[in-house]
Order: sequence, then C-alpha cells, then structure tokens
Amino acid sequence: MGSISPHVAELDGSHFKITRSTNLRDVPLPGSPEEQSHSYCTDHMVTVRWTVDNGWETPEVKPFGNLSIPPTASVLHYATECFEGMKVYRGYDGKLRLFRPDCNGERLNTSAQRCSLPGFKYDELKKLVAKLMEIDGPRWLPKNRPGSFLYIRPTVIGNGPHLGVSVPKEALLFIITVPWPDFTKIKQDGDEAPKGLKLFASSPDSIRAWPGGFGYAKLGANYGPSLQSHGKAQAQGYDQILWLFGENRQVTEAGASNFFIIWKNADTGKLELVTPPLESQLILPGVTRRSVLELARERFSKVVGTLEPLEVVERNFTIDDIENASKEGRIVEAFVSGTAYFITPVALIKSNDTKISTLSASGEPAGYAAQIKSWLEAIMFGKEAHDWAYVVEENE
Repeated sequence: MGSISPHVAELDGSHFKITRSTNLRDVPLPGSPEEQSHSYCTDHMVTVRWTVDNGWETPEVKPFGNLSIPPTASVLHYATECFEGMKVYRGYDGKLRLFRPDCNGERLNTSAQRCSLPGFKYDELKKLVAKLMEIDGPRWLPKNRPGSFLYIRPTVIGNGPHLGVSVPKEALLFIITVPWPDFTKIKQDGDEAPKGLKLFASSPDSIRAWPGGFGYAKLGANYGPSLQSHGKAQAQGYDQILWLFGENRQVTEAGASNFFIIWKNADTGKLELVTPPLESQLILPGVTRRSVLELARERFSKVVGTLEPLEVVERNFTIDDIENASKEGRIVEAFVSGTAYFITPVALIKSNDTKISTLSASGEPAGYAAQIKSWLEAIMFGKEAHDWAYVVEENE
C-alpha cells in the first residue's frame, strides 16, 4: 500500500480539520460556459501537507482558493508532480458513488514514488475524496439531477523552498473538483451524433514514452511535452494524437486515453478485442481500461444481443496492422477509454497521407463500445449493484 517510513505519520483519512466556505459559488447548469471552461471548481478543496521529518499532517477541507508556493519549489523546476483523474456520480437511486477509487489511489501512490514524492497507503485516498464529496456533493450534484457527475483531480506536488536538485523535503497533496462536460455527447461539425473521434498518428520524431521511462505513471512531465503535437493535430481538424513508438510504429495510446480495436484475426478469423499490453510500461494502466478488459472477458464470452462473442487480447500491434485490417474489411470497431473521454468510438486515423477508416463495413460503430459504456454506467450510476462502486455517505 505504498512505501511508508515507520518513524513518521502516515496519511490518515479518518480525521479532518474542516473550515466551511461562507461564500458559496453558483452551481453551473449543464452545457454552460462555466462547465465548458474546465476551471470552475466547487466550493471546497482538500489539502494535506507532508514533510520529511514529520510525515503526513492532518488533512484539511477548506474553501477553494489559490495555493501559495515559493518560486524555488521543486515542482516548478524539476516537475515533481503527479495527479489522478476520477469522477463522482449521482445515481438514479439518489446515492453518490466513486468508481474503483482504490485503483486511483494505488496509481497515485505509484506515480508519486516514481517522481520522488512521498508514498502513502493508497486506500486512504478514497476517504479524502469522500469527505470532500460529503460536503460539496449535495449542492453540486443534487438528487434531482441523477445521471450527472463531477470530475475530481487529486494531485501531489513538491512544494518546499529547496532549489537544489534533490528529493523534495516537503510536499502537498490537494484535491479539487470540477464540473465537466460529457465528451461522448458533444456535437462535432454540426452532427447530432458523431460517429467517432478522428485520430492523427504521431510522427517518428515525436515520442510520448519509451521502455524504462515513466509512461506508466500519471506525471505532469508526460503531458506538457505532448501538447505541441496535440495542438497541431487539432489545428488540422483531428481530435487526438494516436501515439506510435519504434521503427515499426507500434500503437500505444490515443491522446491521454487507452486505445482498443475490435477486428477479425487475419490468421484465425476469430473476433478479437485488442489493446496494447502494460509490460513495456509505455502506456498508462488506465482504471477504465482495466474495467473494460475485465467486463469484456466476463460478458463477451457469449452472444450479447446482436453482438457476437469475442476474445480479449493484450498484445502489441502496429499502425500497418490497422491499415491492413481496414483494407481487408476486418475492422469491426475502435474506441478509446479514459476518465475524461470515457468510452468513445474512433472513426478515422490519419497516418502520413493515408486516412484509415476504423468503422465497420456499415460505416457505423458496431455497438461493442456502446454496450461496454452501458455496462459501466449501470455500475457508476447505481443501476447495477457492484463492488466497483463506492458509496459516499452524505449529510442530509
């Protein structure tokens, strides 16, 4: 559960200092400019200070506000920063739920230690998030808006005043919550129901991650260098970068999401759901990715409605494999998974001067992504009882 020294205080989410805001913010309406801004936060935030001598201090819930850090802080000079993306969901039964929060806690702990920040017991993170939602959830996700959600951003930074190149002696864990648009429902190019994302394959001189690096950790250092390529892709009318690696142009991630493709195997003719493996540590072990794989293995072992059974495969494949499958009519569907984009079909990939369709022969997504999304939403919003859902207790 994390690397903890026995001589200093561990992170403890059972005790809090709470200061409630006396200036509550207006809750934005769905689709409003405030929601679209990705920056209009809820009334409160969580902060927990850590020092090398004393460990983790008592967590605080306090009014949302700016942080104060010295210009010499390690995070500003050496990128000692990591974060998580989570959501809290207002269920159709009126309850608030987190989705597999221990998976996020485990990954944040791994990321923190990878960038020389303090570790912690990962199951404490859900307690910090739950306390924040206990306070802000009733106003920002009212019971008369079932099926809605908020985005949660836990972050750890090195914030001490030490300019030297060394392991940070002070750190701060903070958690903020933001109203977030549903990217799966946003119109594109005037279409009422867009068929899917358009991806732009990365060039050989632009690499997101490499073996032995830190592509598996959710660090800010992974994202800043990738934004230039992302901006160029958007300027040409594409939604995300499809990150490729190596001389054979191996498929890794799509933007900040995991990538899946469903096709008929060229050798066996069997229907497969294929995604890159984690062993090389090139890609992020997404919580949604993990959930997709587990549900698909369990439920697509047999016919589901009009959808045929499929085999779930984690292995390397290349952009040439996708192009060949498209030419041979073997592609059934492609989609991305992640907290921000959730489950979103992919319609097209541009690789050099070639445009590759990743839709089925009918020109539409086949429905596997939609089915997986439906299964996940049933768990997240309380339509299906499942141990992946963590109920947040609220003050009535």
